[in-house]
Amino acid sequence: MELFYPILSLFFLFLSLTFLFGTRRRKPNQPPSPTRTLPIIGHFHLLNLPLHRRFLSLSQSLGKASIFSLRLGTCLVYVVSSHSIAEKCFTKNDVVLANRPEFIVGKHIGYNSTIMTVAAYGESWRNLRRIGTIEIFSSFRLSSFLSIRKDEIRRLILCLSKNSKKEFVKVEMRSLFMGLTINNIIRMVAGKRFYGDGTEDDDEARHVRQLIAEVATRGGAGNAADYFPILRWITNYEKRVKKLAARIDGFLQGLVNEKRAEKENGNTMIDHLLSLQETQPHYYTDVIIKGIILVMIFAGTDTSAGTLEWAMSNLLNHPEVLEKAKAEIDTQIGLDRLVEEQDIAKLPYLQSIVLETLRLYPVAPMLLPHLASEDCTVAGYDVPRGTIILVNVWAIHRDPNMWEEAEMFKPERFEKEGEDKKLMSFGIGRRACPGSGLAQRLVTLALGSLVQCFEWERVGEEYVDMREREKGTIMLKATSLQAMCRARPIVHKIFDASSCP
Repeated sequence: MELFYPILSLFFLFLSLTFLFGTRRRKPNQPPSPTRTLPIIGHFHLLNLPLHRRFLSLSQSLGKASIFSLRLGTCLVYVVSSHSIAEKCFTKNDVVLANRPEFIVGKHIGYNSTIMTVAAYGESWRNLRRIGTIEIFSSFRLSSFLSIRKDEIRRLILCLSKNSKKEFVKVEMRSLFMGLTINNIIRMVAGKRFYGDGTEDDDEARHVRQLIAEVATRGGAGNAADYFPILRWITNYEKRVKKLAARIDGFLQGLVNEKRAEKENGNTMIDHLLSLQETQPHYYTDVIIKGIILVMIFAGTDTSAGTLEWAMSNLLNHPEVLEKAKAEIDTQIGLDRLVEEQDIAKLPYLQSIVLETLRLYPVAPMLLPHLASEDCTVAGYDVPRGTIILVNVWAIHRDPNMWEEAEMFKPERFEKEGEDKKLMSFGIGRRACPGSGLAQRLVTLALGSLVQCFEWERVGEEYVDMREREKGTIMLKATSLQAMCRARPIVHKIFDASSCP
């Protein structure tokens, strides 16, 4: 009995020490990180634009680290520059990493982060994804809008051919590509055009283009106010985003109200969504409808137009590729009719040109950021809950360990089976872009039509400048593409015949 209390005391001391030291969390095993960190701001001072190039530089400074970490204000960020690690992120940990960080733009412009691209992973997002897959981007729905794509491309060809029937003329391509993509999306959504037919409201068209440009500039993972909450109080960044959100909402609500006021039900996306609203009013609210329209317009215009501009720039810098593509189209399609969407399967080299453009010049070089909803591990490293994951697709697509002559524009590389599976231009996993099918249809058909209908040359002997601009989330060329074009005989034959009574 005399030893009972000392033994009991030792037992409780042992339990206390075990609890104190045994439950102390070990230091997380995190990826390498730059040493030049500063109080409060962390590594933010190391960032400059364009982010995809800066992140590759930081990766190389850390011994070509395929994943590295940054402390940006209050946030821990992992940057992935490896195809294999990115695959593991969104296969093994796909659900855990399916969330999005709540950034200011998503909160205010994205209707309190409820739109498909920025919504938190959960039941609401799954419903939006289902709507996108079945009601918006299904093969049936995309095929139903084929006539719009064909008509917009024909209008583009007519515009280019006006002054180029006998000689080469200089044309500015960016505005033409933006007109093509904006008209295509808006006609699908609301049944109206904004550019190119001489009847559009110039002020309204300009307003739409400005809204798209402002969203592209404000979005992304590089805004300091998203990492330093105090900046929301001492800068007017959030105030400016709120004003932009109000302008965008006014534009979208106007589109919805116009279709609602029409007596006859049309075949537009808004018509379809309003009909669903009649049967399921509690779910298909105006906010849900506007959010779907917003994603289509702001994710499907700059991106497709930018891809077309990069593709044409590459063809001008590589005339041998242009000639090979033209020969394929002339052989497979002939000179008596325009290339059709169903012909694309017979044009593998044209498809390879688009794939190679997406490889070297992904218009979303950092994709959209992901957020870890729970603790997990990636490539042997601990990923604490709340960590932001950024995937540097631009660096992955130029990795010499993945691609032969990685910096070269070589569409022939995709003749090898399975090479296209290595691309991540539209993301990977359950948060991959649902509109990839629409984008590839439009870009491939438009590019094929331009190659078939026109002779193309550079403005001078100098190569087209392939530098990218240093702002925004969308990787566009620093300078708008200018080119020399001359209509081929097929243009006179097809369009002169179509104009006959």
